[in-house]
Amino acid sequence: MKIVFLDEATIGQLSGLNKLKALGEYVGYDYTLPQDTVARIAGADVVITNKVIIDKALMQSNPSLKLICIAATGTNNVDLQAANELDIQVKNVAGYSTESVLQITFSLLFQWMSHICQFNDYVQSGEYAQAKLFTTITPAFNELAGKRYGIIGLGAIGRRVAEVAKAFGAEVVYYSTSGNNHNPDYKQIALEELLQTADVISVHAPLNDKTNNLINADSFKLTKSTAFILNVGRGGIINEAALAEALDTDCIGGAGIDVFTKEPVLETNPLMNVKNKHKLFMTPHIAWASVEARERLLSLIAKNIIDSGI
Repeated sequence: MKIVFLDEATIGQLSGLNKLKALGEYVGYDYTLPQDTVARIAGADVVITNKVIIDKALMQSNPSLKLICIAATGTNNVDLQAANELDIQVKNVAGYSTESVLQITFSLLFQWMSHICQFNDYVQSGEYAQAKLFTTITPAFNELAGKRYGIIGLGAIGRRVAEVAKAFGAEVVYYSTSGNNHNPDYKQIALEELLQTADVISVHAPLNDKTNNLINADSFKLTKSTAFILNVGRGGIINEAALAEALDTDCIGGAGIDVFTKEPVLETNPLMNVKNKHKLFMTPHIAWASVEARERLLSLIAKNIIDSGI
């Protein structure tokens, strides 16, 4: 069995790769450009892709292809209909990154709420050493306890975020983007009410027809000027131009963004040119990628290959 990983560098050189290598002839590429994909998948029984697009023409170019393993939860980079027509199995991986995303979610939130970087700079610059008081109350910071934490998308990650927010003393409410999640542990409300009343708005939803451009210019007319919005779901759920405008016109208090419509982020992305930069915290789509999460991912990919029966 020949296994080809088209963008291995997205996972890194972890011990879990040995589980894949033990399953057959293994070839890993750091990344793959579109013009190289046909040649690289030629003769492969199994193709592993994180973000490399696999369309019908690529599938048809390799009659040996039996299984496409997506090194992620989302499946939008693979033509699922074509795979079904060509009798090619497609397997993704779910649940591997929940704790990693949870940690980054609150890291972004608390950086905004607690100003840790600013306080660190205050001490390390020597300014604190010259101060007359043992403490400083500038910039002021707030507690999460007693605040309303609104979650958009109460799937596995959203539920863990809800648990932790509740543990910090926040009131948790949620909006179900699919309309199918009904959790008696938390109050379900309409999106408009969530936007109007939440102190924290936390997006944990997939990108689909229901969520594309879900949070837009009209949404930011409803939000509290002191609210903080997080997107660790998918780029495209929050309209980036509208968010940039909202930050610069003080329609919202701050934002933590880990995902972008185009990745890597374009230099022309409106968020790259926000004037109120102190209100915006951005990370390069890393919420999913703790070492532990990536090891779990590799183990589950190996399991998917074994379970496929090819």
